[in-house]
Amino acid sequence: MLRMWALPSLYLLAMIAIAFWPVPVDSSAGPALASSLNWLHAHGVPAFVDYGFVEFSANILFFIPLGIFLGMGLGRFWIAAIVGIVASALIELGQLLFLPNRFATLSDVAANSLGAALGTAIWMAAYGTHLKRKARKASAV
Repeated sequence: MLRMWALPSLYLLAMIAIAFWPVPVDSSAGPALASSLNWLHAHGVPAFVDYGFVEFSANILFFIPLGIFLGMGLGRFWIAAIVGIVASALIELGQLLFLPNRFATLSDVAANSLGAALGTAIWMAAYGTHLKRKARKASAV
């Protein structure tokens, strides 16, 4: 039972560390990211793929595991999705109130919430597929 909670616990600790780091965790990556985006644009990637797009996408990806873990633990899509939205809003509120060098934005809440909802949907789809396979095997016997 303890092993089942190891990965979600490690993810949660990493999430808290990243969310409440005193400065944006990507602050040192700015020049490299700008250079990479310039190279990508020069090789045909559309201009809308800019820093804002990358940041929004990264926030979505970062919260997908949270949604998966919430789906596993709570078992209901809407409850897990609401918990993901609340968690995102609380993180942004914490950054606003306690971290002057961080930027709390509604777009981060939206991206984080979307990531949590996607993660929950992924879990629900995978779990539903597992249950269908299990039912087919049981009826075939």
